[in-house]
Amino acid sequence: MHKLAAVRAGISIGWRTIATAFSFAAFGLGGLLLRVLVFPMLHVLVWRRETRIACARFIIRWSFRLYIGLMRFLGVLRYDLRGLDKLQRGGLLILANHPTLIDTIFLMAYVKQADCIVKSDLWNNAFTGGPVRAAGYINNTGGAELVDACLASLARGNNLIIFPEGTRTPYSGEVVLKRGAANIAVRGRRDVTPVLIRCLPRTLGKGEPWWRVPARRAHFEIAVEDDLAIDEFTGGGASDVMAARTLTTHLQHYFSGKQEQHA
Repeated sequence: MHKLAAVRAGISIGWRTIATAFSFAAFGLGGLLLRVLVFPMLHVLVWRRETRIACARFIIRWSFRLYIGLMRFLGVLRYDLRGLDKLQRGGLLILANHPTLIDTIFLMAYVKQADCIVKSDLWNNAFTGGPVRAAGYINNTGGAELVDACLASLARGNNLIIFPEGTRTPYSGEVVLKRGAANIAVRGRRDVTPVLIRCLPRTLGKGEPWWRVPARRAHFEIAVEDDLAIDEFTGGGASDVMAARTLTTHLQHYFSGKQEQHA
């Protein structure tokens, strides 16, 4: 019986390794096709920039939905989503923790009118550059200009997705936030919509190669939590700098505490 269980486990890991490789290849090919075929055609057919960006984001959202469905069909992962009804609004500042490589894909797949901050190197990537540029996402090269661009996006009714850690959570699980997201919330007087992402067993974490698949299929839990009112941090005559610092500390304890509750 033990030998049979070991054989089954080996077959499962082998299959999920192949399926994961296929999924990554499909992602790259899909991004290339969007860049070479879909978005150039969209540029020709839709002249108005705002409409073109909205169409590009719609295409990306449903492409990510299909991609997640592919990974689920192949047995790479399974997932539970909670509180999606809270995302049926506009102008949300969505802040999430970042345990895995594909957190962005999950959120972009289920958030309408989604905007996000994209690393500058993705703008020139052969696979991601086309979709990123067509969708008009925010380039992270700016300093103060970056905050202004984020506030302008929220003012247009977009739902802005930010990972305040700035990178994936280290394997230790310690959540350390940068202050940029809090600056946006404070300056724009925007409530925060927190999203808690958990993945067990851990996979696709920071510094972890894609081919090191876990012993069993990864299970993602994505929960949209209740809004955090910004007035609780900006009231009492606190300066924007102090309010942003207090909010960052609160969010760090918030995400760390939520993770420990579900550990």
